[in-house]
Amino acid sequence: MDKKIENIIERMKSDNIKFIRLQFVDLHGIPKNVSIPCRLENMEDLFKDGILFDGSSIPGFVGINASDLVLKPDISTYSPLSWRPEESASCRFICDIYTPDGKPFAGDPRGILKKALAKIKEEGYTYNIGPEPEFFIVDTDDDGYPIPHDTAGYFDVEPVDKGTDFRRELTTNLQELGFEVEASHHEVGPGQNEIAFKFDDALKTADAVITFKQAIKAIVANMAEFDGFDYRVTFMPKPFFGESGSGMHCHQSLFKDGENIFADDESENGLSQEAMWFIGGLLKHSAALTAVTNPTVNSYKRLVPGYEAPVYISYGLQNRSALIRVPSARGKATRIEYRSPDPTCNPYLAFAVMLEAGMDGIKNKIDPGEPIEINIYELSEEEREENGIELLPSSLWEAYHTFETNEILKEALGEHIFNAFLDAKYKEWDEYRVQVFGYEQKKYLDL
Repeated sequence: MDKKIENIIERMKSDNIKFIRLQFVDLHGIPKNVSIPCRLENMEDLFKDGILFDGSSIPGFVGINASDLVLKPDISTYSPLSWRPEESASCRFICDIYTPDGKPFAGDPRGILKKALAKIKEEGYTYNIGPEPEFFIVDTDDDGYPIPHDTAGYFDVEPVDKGTDFRRELTTNLQELGFEVEASHHEVGPGQNEIAFKFDDALKTADAVITFKQAIKAIVANMAEFDGFDYRVTFMPKPFFGESGSGMHCHQSLFKDGENIFADDESENGLSQEAMWFIGGLLKHSAALTAVTNPTVNSYKRLVPGYEAPVYISYGLQNRSALIRVPSARGKATRIEYRSPDPTCNPYLAFAVMLEAGMDGIKNKIDPGEPIEINIYELSEEEREENGIELLPSSLWEAYHTFETNEILKEALGEHIFNAFLDAKYKEWDEYRVQVFGYEQKKYLDL
């Protein structure tokens, strides 16, 4: 038996595992799983052969006429689930998806990211990314409508910040899941919070984002049930009108031979030429990227001028009003912060397209121009035009129409996911545009 399998079996024995969850995500990054009883004597077969499942029941995967797909656990993703009871302890493996003939399934979002990373590995690169997913703790009012859990603001403390106990409990549970939590705090919006975890290889980080969102929701649901309160967590980008929205700023860097190739101590700004070209690639493709990094109708309620929203296609050193910010850290910590993504994105797809956009910049030596060091939020429309600063798409419709003509991103996602994603976005927009909202009724009912 393979030594890695032997070691995992021993860990599962030690953790008293009774059930195994085999997890994957659909096209939109929504976790799916099947739970099976833990039979340690069958683990070797499970890792080598996987299990069949009905792929036609997952939107965007396969048709009913060719429905069989195979889940194969990635042995490195073993994790006991801290929110499950000890007497029926469960663990989770994240799976890769294959066709019955053993080929990687073209519609597997995790497989798309693995393919992109394998491509740059041939050139000696590794891609690290550190996301900052924000979320709201939501309560309900007497009429059942969602409201923020508190009225606190950025970095506030108790008693106005009511999320302190939440974040402490969540941090403890996340550490048990193997997260290296770097900081937690109240964010700008009422009820808004952030728990930042350390950057890592893009595949591990994408796995971590899925686990992070799933774990937080499960843990908070358990806490709410225990405490008797009706609160929950949402990663919805803009849950409340007039308040800041939730983003997932993505800090990213490229390494080669253990060295951060974005760093250059000899340059004036500490950035290498590769870093500048990577920025150039991200800026060039940014409008099309939003379809993937900001994939819902609600995403564009956050991406509006004001509320410190990163809507201006530009970059700056430490400038938080630009789409891309370069934090002041240098050396191995040199990185680029891409600020528009939100936590509703599928991280596997979002990381893959950002990587491909940046690598296109390096390949074609795309010059990002001069950094913008003024507060773009304070510029008039005329002043922004004079500085050549354009805006990101203002709606999902605009984003996916830009995306559908972008050959670099199409190649990154592959034909299967590219077409399935666009089809889903067409349907989502059509569903949204025919709705009649309370705002319209109040404004136009008496006309």
